[in-house]
Amino acid sequence: MKRLAAVIGHPIFTYTMSKIEEREKERFFCRHGMDHVLAVARILYILVLEENLTVDKELVYATAVLHDIGRYEQYENGTPHNEAGALIAEKIMEDCDFSVSERAQAVAAIKGHRKDVSDGDVFSHLLYKADKLSRNCYSCEANSECYWEDEQKNSYIIY
Repeated sequence: MKRLAAVIGHPIFTYTMSKIEEREKERFFCRHGMDHVLAVARILYILVLEENLTVDKELVYATAVLHDIGRYEQYENGTPHNEAGALIAEKIMEDCDFSVSERAQAVAAIKGHRKDVSDGDVFSHLLYKADKLSRNCYSCEANSECYWEDEQKNSYIIY
């Protein structure tokens, strides 16, 4: 997982994640720091295995770790974080020796992770699902004030 280590140590990644954490330090609801992206990565990997997809483990983790990297741009200028994140992820992944096809797969999943897409892109769908399943609503202090509908909340451990 050397390329994943390179992603996590990339100057753009470390800077942007620190800015996201700074902007969200007072946030009462779900935050988007390393705990979140690593939880998404682990769940996404399980889902990929369950679906018998042939996606490299390192690509799965890199995609999940980068899926919210555009949040700082969203906070700063209103650009949807999936769109901004796809551009940032492309650059970081290129610098970390991911192939053109790997970057394309990751970028498509990051662009599509905000809504449940049913256009045949199973990897994007699984990233969306892992993102939602990563939330520990059952133990969250903000559960009663959360804007998610009760049927959207994770009421128990699923993954």
